[in-house]
Amino acid sequence: MYLGIDLGTSGIKVLVMSEDQQIVATAHQALTVERPHTGWSEQDPASWIAATANAFDDLAARYPTELRQVKAIGLSGHMHGATMLDKEDQPVAPCILWNDTRSHVEAAALDAIPAFRELTGNIVFPGFTAPKLAWVQKNNPEQFEKINKVLLPKDYLRLWLTGNYVSDYSDSAGTSWLDVGKREWSSELLSATGLTLDHMPSLAESTDNTGTIRQALADRWGFSPDVIVAGGAGDNAASAIATGIVGEGDAFISLGTSGVIYAAINSYRPLPQSAVHTFCHSTANHWCHMAVILAATDALNWYARLVGSKPAELTNALGSELKGPGTTLFLPYLGGERTPHNDATIRAGFLGLAHEDDRESLTRTVIEGVSYAFKDGIRALEAAGTNLERMIAVGGGSSSDYWLGLLATILGKQIDRPTAGDFGGAFGAARMGLVAALNCAPADVCTMPAIEKSFYPDTALQPAFEASYQRYVAAYSPLKDL
Repeated sequence: MYLGIDLGTSGIKVLVMSEDQQIVATAHQALTVERPHTGWSEQDPASWIAATANAFDDLAARYPTELRQVKAIGLSGHMHGATMLDKEDQPVAPCILWNDTRSHVEAAALDAIPAFRELTGNIVFPGFTAPKLAWVQKNNPEQFEKINKVLLPKDYLRLWLTGNYVSDYSDSAGTSWLDVGKREWSSELLSATGLTLDHMPSLAESTDNTGTIRQALADRWGFSPDVIVAGGAGDNAASAIATGIVGEGDAFISLGTSGVIYAAINSYRPLPQSAVHTFCHSTANHWCHMAVILAATDALNWYARLVGSKPAELTNALGSELKGPGTTLFLPYLGGERTPHNDATIRAGFLGLAHEDDRESLTRTVIEGVSYAFKDGIRALEAAGTNLERMIAVGGGSSSDYWLGLLATILGKQIDRPTAGDFGGAFGAARMGLVAALNCAPADVCTMPAIEKSFYPDTALQPAFEASYQRYVAAYSPLKDL
């Protein structure tokens, strides 16, 4: 058996997987986010350990035999979180999360230092880890002086499990301290935020053995004392492993709360000015390109609340036959935008509303707008040298035939929906544990799922959607100016 732990913002998921990759058991525990000030987002690291322990208690009560058969544990988690520890490994403050924007001034200052883009291959976004430490140094110097180690969230769980300070390359690439091309910490970048290499964990591949479980924990839950803990990965890289995205040309498109296009690449080729993320992949000597939009299903959820409906009801009402674009546009910038604009202050808008617009037409307008935002991401990826022919669709929005047909047409790509299954971080983490235990190549076991249905571009409608997309592109600057 192989166990995957996914530390999400809203909860912990623990999954037990057999050697033939069948899911045997799962357990969930909720987490809460504290927002003491506008733009702040924090969690108590102790709550992650308590939630994981409770999930282990649940599994031990229901599946004691399976837990005794666990050979390896893999980790997945939300990225960029600043978990700051003192010399006793106690948090000196709550973890500053990925969606905390308090350090936007510090992020801009660091981004203005040429070495950051040159070495990391990325813009320094406010959500990344380095500007958060710069904020703490500036605003709470006494707290900053107590910091002995800085860990990413999932790596704090590793410290609890093994006693070791280790991170993987995929997660560390989102700190703004990693030389992403060389896959090593940069003393120069650390120094810019008042830190040294001594503050950092050691680095490992996602499928490396990073230590064995502590005896006290093995005894508590009935694990074998030689259970190893794999390097693990950031959440999107773990999902890539879950969907078999391991080599150049492989990609998934996630229609979740936010939207992500994640493409594996075989060489390091950054283009930071496009706001494409260039991170290390969770397979050795591979990297990834990510285009991120901040509101995918979140935009549909927002509209559904306005009209007193449920998102699935709205998309189901569209049927499966694709219709051409209307004259109304929706720009889905409800909370700003990441790729390609890197604009935290832009906000959404409907343009061209008319008397004849109704709930159904505006549903189409909303998902067209989100699909155009994905096309912005595709164009940014192509500018960085990543050209995709097909993508696997995951996330809640992928259940809509209409939306996937629309995406295939607007993006000009084949979109494949897999058969029902678990393609999240916990399954990817369990797969990484399997690779670490078997000491095999990730491609040998991290295969793509079976495809339930494929969607292809409607060539007859593509010219109309291309014209509508060009209007969408042209609308950004006037909207920003207003």
